[in-house]
Formats: sequence, structure tokens, C-alpha cells
Amino acid sequence: MDYREWLQVAVEEAEASLASGGIPIGAALIGAGGEVLGRGHNRRVQDDDPSVHGETAAFRNAGRQRSYSGTTMVTTLSPCWYCSGLIRQFGIGRVVIGEARNFHGGHDWLAEHGVDVVVLDDDACTRMMADFIAARPLLWNEDIGED
Repeated sequence: MDYREWLQVAVEEAEASLASGGIPIGAALIGAGGEVLGRGHNRRVQDDDPSVHGETAAFRNAGRQRSYSGTTMVTTLSPCWYCSGLIRQFGIGRVVIGEARNFHGGHDWLAEHGVDVVVLDDDACTRMMADFIAARPLLWNEDIGED
């Protein structure tokens, strides 16, 4: 398993979101054999839809799967509670996280409930989010549900 290679798919998605005026969070759903089933990025701004997070976009783009056993969700940032619930609901067994310094989402809860959690602490992911938060704090606070 090449977590860094999988993370690069999510990073490309985060960069695409940023380039189109959105929040730089990307994700990919990886199959048991290492294939990319779906990829996506946060589209809350672009689609004016608060439910399109990076993980939900990747999940939707993967299409219907008979089972999610053995799949891995790769994301540039620790998943929020909403996305953590999706991971748990569908039995995605592993989450690979680019970084959790700028936002510590629900990954501890996922680990407590049997999900294999890998935090890569990737400097590029950390910088990309930190730069975005500094430049667009109001949009970031809206995204994480803070006033």
C-alpha cells in the first residue's frame, strides 16, 4: 500500500478545489486492490451545497459498491463529524489522513470504533490548509460550522 501515492490523488483534488474558488480539501476512495474507485473535492462554494465535502464527493463519484469492506478513504484533512459518520455508516475500514494539525476532526472516534486510522502529517497538506485559513478565515469558519 502506497499511502503517499494515494494521498497525491487527494492533493490534486484539493488543488482543483482551490483553483476554482473553493476550500482545498480533496479525497479519494481506494478499492481493496489499490485502485481509485472515486475521487473528489470540497464543492460547498462552487455548488452552493453545504453537503459536498471532499469525502462525500469521492464517495459519490465511486458509485454504488456492493461492499465497502477493504476500502480506504484518503483525505487531505482529518474528516469532520459528517464525513466520519459516512465512513462508519458504510464500513470503510481505513482512513488515510494528510494532516490533522489545522483541524482535528472525528478520526479518534473512528479509531475507537475499529477503523484503521493513518495520519501522515504531510507538510504540503498542512501548509495548503494553513494558507487557506489565513487568507479566508470566514469561509473556513463557515465550513467547520463555527461563528
